[in-house]
Amino acid sequence: MQNNTEDVNNLIKEKFLCQSKFAQDIEYLVSTSKINYIEAIVTYCEENGIEFESVSKLISKPLKEKIKCEATQLNFLKKTSRAKLVF
Repeated sequence: MQNNTEDVNNLIKEKFLCQSKFAQDIEYLVSTSKINYIEAIVTYCEENGIEFESVSKLISKPLKEKIKCEATQLNFLKKTSRAKLVF
C-alpha cells in the first residue's frame, strides 16, 4: 500500500512539478474558460486522468482560500465571521 502511495506521489511530482505549477494551471483555466475554481480543478483532473484525492497536496494556501470563498458563496460551506477574500 505504501509503495502505491509513493508511486502516486512521484507521478504527481513529475506531472505538476510543484504547488505553484498546479496553481498556475488552475488560474489559467479559471481565467480562460470562465469557470470557477472548483470546476477548474475537476476539469483539470478529468483531462489529465488524475484522481481528485491525489491533488490535495498540490493545493496551495492562496488557492485553498479562493476555493473556500467560492464554496461559501455557492452555499457549499457555512458562512463564517472571517473577512472575505477579494479577487
